[in-house]
Amino acid sequence: MDWGKELENWLSPFLDRLQNVAQRRWMPLYVQGLLGPGERKSVEAMAERVAPGNARPLQNFLSAAPWSPSPLEELLAEEANRLVGGSDAVLVIDDTPLLKKGEHSVGVAHQYCSQLGKTANCQVLVSTTLAQGEVPVCIGLRLYLPEEWATDIDRCCAAGVPLTVSAQPKWRIALDEIDRVRRAGATFGCVLGDAEYGKAAAFRAGLVERGLTYAVGILSTQHVYPADVSLEPPPRGARGRPASNPVPSVESRSAADFIAALPRKTFRRVSWRAGTKGAMRGDFAAVRVRVADGKALSTGGHLPGAEVWLVCERRSNERKFYVTNHRAETPLAELAAAIKGRWVCEQGHQQMKEELGLDHCECRNWLALHHHALLTMIALCFLQHLRLREKNGRGLGQSRTATPSDGAPDPSTSGPSAQAFRTTVSTLSAPSLLLPEIVMPANDRYLIQSIF
Repeated sequence: MDWGKELENWLSPFLDRLQNVAQRRWMPLYVQGLLGPGERKSVEAMAERVAPGNARPLQNFLSAAPWSPSPLEELLAEEANRLVGGSDAVLVIDDTPLLKKGEHSVGVAHQYCSQLGKTANCQVLVSTTLAQGEVPVCIGLRLYLPEEWATDIDRCCAAGVPLTVSAQPKWRIALDEIDRVRRAGATFGCVLGDAEYGKAAAFRAGLVERGLTYAVGILSTQHVYPADVSLEPPPRGARGRPASNPVPSVESRSAADFIAALPRKTFRRVSWRAGTKGAMRGDFAAVRVRVADGKALSTGGHLPGAEVWLVCERRSNERKFYVTNHRAETPLAELAAAIKGRWVCEQGHQQMKEELGLDHCECRNWLALHHHALLTMIALCFLQHLRLREKNGRGLGQSRTATPSDGAPDPSTSGPSAQAFRTTVSTLSAPSLLLPEIVMPANDRYLIQSIF
C-alpha cells in the first residue's frame, strides 16, 4: 500500500482550510516530520529529514505564519468523532506538562508537574481527549497561563500571547474546550477528569448545566451529606436579624470519614475490562450522597447539593475518591469502568511525547506552541485512523472499538487483527512516508500493542 498517498489523501481536507499555497506546502512536511524516525522532532531536526535546506521556511510556518488553528481543530474533532465518537465514547479532561529550561517560553513557570509528581519548571497544557475502548484521540491542547504571566503585560507581548487571553483556572479552560468540541460535532457519553478538575464545584455544576454525565476525582477532604439529609427551617432568635439559611438535619463529613464509617462489606471486588494479563479488577465501594457544594453557610460549610454517587477505590496503600452523576440504578461495575476509563488520555499523552515529539517544540511564542500541539494531534489522529482500519478490516468511516467483556481473551498481543497489522507494517516499502521505523520504532510499547 502507498502510505505516502494515504497521508496525502487524509490531509487533503485539512489543507483546504489553510489560507495560501505556502501553508498547504509546509503542513504535510511538518506532519511527515512528526511521524518520521528520529529522536528529536524540533524544526531543524525534522527539516534535515523531510526538507533539507528549508529549516527557515518550516520555522516560519510554525511560529510566524498567521494561520488560524480553529478550522483545523474543527475538522480534527469531526475526524476523531468518526473514529471513536458515539454514546459509548468518553471525553477525558486532563492536563499534561512540558518540561522547560529558562523562563522565556510562553506560560513556563515553577508549577506542579504531573509527569514528575512534584513542582518543576514547565508549561502545562489542558487536554481534551475523545476515546472509546482503549483508543484515544486528543482533540484539544490549550496552554494554562499562570497568574504571574497574565499580570505581566510586557512578558505576554514578547511571547505573542493574544490580548484576549487572561488567567483562567484549568477547570474554566476545560469547560470552554468542552463547548468547542461539542459545537464541532464530537459525541460522547461521559466526561471524565481527575481531582484537579473534580474538586472544583463550579466545574461539576458546569457539566450538569450542559446536561452531561460525569465521573471525576475529588479530594478526600471534600465534605458530603447522606443522601437522605433533610433541610430544617432556620432557628428564630429573640434578637437580631432572623437566619435565612435552612439547617441540614445532620452535619457533613469528609469523603474519607464517610467511607470509613461504612461496613467493610460495602467494598466489592469488581472487574471492568480485560487487560494484557487478564481481567482488570479492583475493590470499590459506592454510596449515594449529596455533596456539600450548595449555598455557603455562615459557619463556613455548605448546604447539600444534588444527589450523586460517592465512589471509593481501595488500593493496598491508599484510597481514591470520586463522584459521578450516573443514574441511581447504575451497577458498581459500570461506575468503576467509567472511573478507570480516564487512564487512556495518559496513554495518548505518552504517545504524542515519546513518538510524535509533542514536548520537542523549541519555539517560545504562543502561536508556535499551539500550532505544534495541533499538528501533533493531527499526526496522532492519522495513526489511529490507520490502526483502526487495519484492525477492523473495514472501509473508512466504519472503524469502531468496543471494550472487551470481562474475562475475554486480551487482543493486545495476539489475534489475527494484530498479526495482520504487524505484517502490514513490516512490509511497507522504502519510498513510503510511513517507514517501518515511523509506525513501530524499536522502543515502541504503546503505539501498536495498546490498540489491539
